[in-house]
This record gives sequence, structure tokens and C-alpha cells, in this order.
Amino acid sequence: MIAAYLVLLIPLVGIFYFALAGHRADTGKVNVRFNGICLLATIWLAINVLNQGTIISSGKAFLIDPFNVYLIVLTAFVGFTTSIFSSPYMAHEKEIGKLNDRRLKLYHSMFQGFMLAMYLVLTTNNMGIMWVAMEGATLATVLLVSLYRTPESIEAAWKYFILCGVGIAQALFGTILLYYAAVQIGDGENALLWSVLYENADKLNPEILEIAFVFLLIGYGTKIGLVPLHNWLPDAHSEGPTPMSAVLSGLLLNDALYAVVRNKMLVDGATDSNMAGFLMMGFGMLSFLVAAILLHRQKDIKRLFSYSSIEHMGLMTFAFGIGGPLATFAALLHMTVHSLTKSAIFVTVGHAAQLAGTQRIDQIRGLIKTQPKVGWGLLIGTIAIAGFPPFGVFTSEFLVLLATMHSYPWLAPLLLLGIGIAFAGLFRHIQPMVYGDRPEGQNPIAANLWPVTIHLALVLWLGLAIPGFLANWFSQATLLISGSTPL
Repeated sequence: MIAAYLVLLIPLVGIFYFALAGHRADTGKVNVRFNGICLLATIWLAINVLNQGTIISSGKAFLIDPFNVYLIVLTAFVGFTTSIFSSPYMAHEKEIGKLNDRRLKLYHSMFQGFMLAMYLVLTTNNMGIMWVAMEGATLATVLLVSLYRTPESIEAAWKYFILCGVGIAQALFGTILLYYAAVQIGDGENALLWSVLYENADKLNPEILEIAFVFLLIGYGTKIGLVPLHNWLPDAHSEGPTPMSAVLSGLLLNDALYAVVRNKMLVDGATDSNMAGFLMMGFGMLSFLVAAILLHRQKDIKRLFSYSSIEHMGLMTFAFGIGGPLATFAALLHMTVHSLTKSAIFVTVGHAAQLAGTQRIDQIRGLIKTQPKVGWGLLIGTIAIAGFPPFGVFTSEFLVLLATMHSYPWLAPLLLLGIGIAFAGLFRHIQPMVYGDRPEGQNPIAANLWPVTIHLALVLWLGLAIPGFLANWFSQATLLISGSTPL
């Protein structure tokens, strides 16, 4: 468990380092180093899990299994590549006067705070600590959303804080009900340990667990961005700094869905019904279709891709709701390729907005003519997220469609309809931004597009052939989530 402790300790040290040391010329590079070291620690942790199987700390406070360890590595990887993009991007924001040293100090400290909260959500074995960590992530991102201190960013931060605060309160009530069900069968001291709950799921009161899951789904579903609990997400994406949008869309939404799936596993073990799955399918399909339609109405480029995130999170929630090996494998794959693709897109979106001096879709034009790497990055990223072959998003969506046709064939036309509407909504906006006439005075900027290249190359690779070790990883997690293997 040394590697797991390091994963938590490194960002904790980062919080205090940036808070106390203040902002210097090399602060962005130091942030990259912190995230790079943490990535190495997560790889070490993953190797341990692959060799030893599920790892539980001596006090049972932490649990690392095939389900969460791959998300831990994914979180560290996206955090690392985003910090690489963040360094020159935030320096440019300072140059044009949008930020000062004090706010950059806050930014880097809260970046590490956000990463720490995400790692704690994924590594903890205690459902109560998971709730606390999710709330910690909310507080860190509220400060990041309001970083520019404009009226719009402050409004977006308050909207995010209030809506997610109400949602997380529902999750707290669901967690309390979970504890109530657990103490009825004995050990109150370990009642909220997920490993204990999972081992004794068949002894838990099914009625209480079903009620608890409703509150947990509403609470964590707010963080996922499920419709109609999604209103905070587009504002938070559009008003905060772009690196925050990349990690918010690529990491926080995944972790909230992870919390829902963990609770679904408990409900499935306690009941003979698929009540939890049906709820997830309903909210997931609603989010998928509504977000696909709303893509057509967006005028801000960050809001456009935030609704794309809602669409894809809805699809993942739907797939986990279906259950079974194929749908679960597809959902895990989709979590991976969506995080990689969407974070890459937000990198190019950030540079596109800096090029045009605005986030308005109708004023961003001629990106390929002004700075080809930015234009091509945005175009290829959009092609990937729209589900074009041979990118990995196509593979995962195709697997979700196959699972739907096998289990609920009457829902397959709705999936195809949503994919088609989303495709049209994205490309009606992207085409003129990429290929339109170059506005006068639009000049290239300093841009670091290595994260985009690496992410999209990985997504292409996962579409062509999933590496053996990763396929084995997904298979072990699939069996665990589906209840086919013990903890």
C-alpha cells in the first residue's frame, strides 16, 4: 500500500507547497513535476494490483481493486498531461492581464487539491470518506471556476456550489441510510466500509438499500451531470479556466459515476431486482438524448463540449445500468476514451479561444489557416468524440449498441437517433470554426499541443486494438462489477 499512500501524499504536499511558496516563473513546471511523480506512483500501484489482485490496507481504510486502479492511473495521466498544457496557457492568461500572481498561486494549489480529492474518492474503502472527498472536490472546483472573478464566473461558481451542494446533501442522506442498513446486521464500527458491505450484501435490508440508492443516484448524479440535474455543468465549463474544464470533464464526472456504480453493486447484491439498473438506464438515456438535442443551440464553444460531456456520461450511465459483461466492458472502455478525447478537445478549445479572443462560436473562424495544429487538433478531436471509426469512441459506442440490442432491442433506435443528432450538432458548429475565413488580425499563439497528440493517438490505438494488459484489466473489473467474481 506504499504506492497508494504516495498517490495521496504527493498532491497533499503540492497543496501546501504552492500555497506557501507563492507564484514564480517556474510554478507551472513544478506543477507538472508533481503530477508526473504522482503518475509514476499510480503505475507502481497498478503493477501491484495486477500482480497481487485486490489490495486492502491493514486498517481497511483503503481498497484498491481492478475497478478503481485503472481509474486512478487514468486520473493521474490526464492530470499530468493537463498540467503540461496548463503551464503555458496560464502564463498567457497572466500576460494578457486576466490573472495575477495571487490567483495563479490559488490555481496551482487548488489544482493539487482537486487531484487529491479525486484520488481519495477512488482509493477509500469508506463510503462516508468517499462522500467527504467528493465534497472536497466540489470546494476545490468552486474556487477554480471563480478564478477570473468576473460577474459571470462568480455566478457560475455559486450556481455550481448551490446545485452540487443540494445534490451532495442527497448523497449524504443515502449514505446515512446505507449505514442504517449495515448496523442492523452487526459491526457498527465497520458499517460504512465498502468491502464489508459487499461481502454481506445479501444480508442487508433490500428496501432500505433501494431507497438509499435513489438518494445516492440523485446526489452523485448531480456531479455526473445527469439531466435534469445538469444545469451547473455548462456554466462551470464556460466560465472557469480551460485546464479546469479538461480535468472537470475528464475526471470529476468519471469519479461521480464510479461512486454510483459502487453503490449499485451493493444494491444488486442485496436485491433480486434490477431496480438500480433501471434507474440508471432511465436517467442515462434521458441525459443522452436531451444533451444531444441541446448541442444544436449552443453559442459558446466550451458550453458546446460540456453538453457533449453530458451526452457521453448519460451513455455510460445507461450502459452500466444495463449490466452484464458486454455492457459493463463497453462502459469502462467508454470512460477511458471519453476522458482522453474530451480533455484533448478542451486543450484545443482553450487555444482556439485565445486565438480568437472569444469563446463565441460565431466569432471563431479559420483555425486551420491561422494555426493549423490547433485547427486540426479540434477537428480530429471532434471526429473522435462523435464516434467515427477507427477511434476508440466508435468501438465503445458500438459495444453499447450491441449490448442494448441483446438486452433491450427496442431502445436501440433511440441510441442511434441520439448519436445522429449529436453528430449533426457538433459538426454544424465545428466546420465553420475550422474551415471558415480567417478574421483580420488573428495571429498564431504559443501553444503546447503534445497532450492532444498523445491523447488522440491513444484513442486511435484503443479503437484499432486494445492492448492485452488493458483488456485483461477491463475484464477483471467487468467481472467484479457484474458480480461474477468475489472481492
